Amino acid sequence: MMEAVKMYGAGDVRVERTPIPDLSADEVLVQVKAVGICGTDLRMINNGYPGIGPNTPRSLGHEISGVIAAVGERVEGYRSGDRVAIAPNMGCGICGQCVKGDVHLCPNYEALGVQLDGGFAEYVKIPEKAVRSGNIVRLPDHVGFEEAALIEPLSCVYNGILQCPIALGDNVLIIGAGTIGIMYAQLAKRAGAGKVFVTNRSAERLRLCRDIDPELRTLPLEGLTEAIYAETDGSGVDVCVTANPSPEAQQLAVQLTAMNGRINFFGGLPKASEQVAINTNLIHYKQLIATGSTKANNHHFRKTLQFIASGMLKVEPLITGRFRLDQIDQALAAASGGQGIKTLLTTG
Repeated sequence: MMEAVKMYGAGDVRVERTPIPDLSADEVLVQVKAVGICGTDLRMINNGYPGIGPNTPRSLGHEISGVIAAVGERVEGYRSGDRVAIAPNMGCGICGQCVKGDVHLCPNYEALGVQLDGGFAEYVKIPEKAVRSGNIVRLPDHVGFEEAALIEPLSCVYNGILQCPIALGDNVLIIGAGTIGIMYAQLAKRAGAGKVFVTNRSAERLRLCRDIDPELRTLPLEGLTEAIYAETDGSGVDVCVTANPSPEAQQLAVQLTAMNGRINFFGGLPKASEQVAINTNLIHYKQLIATGSTKANNHHFRKTLQFIASGMLKVEPLITGRFRLDQIDQALAAASGGQGIKTLLTTG
């Protein structure tokens, strides 16, 4: 038996004892060591999710690291005891997107912790198609499990930068100072950005942002327009990223981006707010390029492990809360409270 956190419906999350998953000959069992709590997890818990109900509970958690506990008899390339991180996204394997490697864009996409049981448990089963597609990635000895749990969100940021490139000397504005926003700001610096601005409603989040990276320029949301124009000689920023689920942020991005600038709508919006009134004349007359990005593929995941392993990006300072599985209520409160940055569940 194992301990697991199960979601039974909107607002209904329980800690319970449940059987350790059985393996087929082509599957792998991972003992979870650390798993991040993501905004996606919080939205699913707050709003409910298709397929999750009183008779079909599910363990969430898609930012997973751990140790391989068992391998099926036909599995090659992995063995018990391997320290690993898990890329959660899986595709059908045969559609056009999967053939290009973009399994996260597959029309029949599935993910651990979303459509399948994930890492909010002592053990998680990795399906055959994930094993065969390279979703299991071995960790270098010097990369800890907590750091490895942040590979997944960092891979999504990396995908965003590939979709909306940052050039040398660009002025960049990140709207949102959570895990994604700060990671995005740090990668923007590594990509050669000139000034990197981060804004947020929460003064505490901005303080934590400065503590993590004093070179980032934090700006309060109040008076942001005037501050950006003052910092950019009235032109606006070259790149703007909305790293939050806010229609207002998307409207602001169009306003504050300079001529020939680029926008990445990174944060998805709630269903009730997904129709956004944007002045498209600003896009037209300023020759803006507006892009979106979502999730990440297995190549992005492996690449961002290299960022962490090389020391190019230090993610451990982003972790501000660590909780056991049986402390899930406190962990969810910390993750949704807007005071810290990244909250993890750990199993020792």
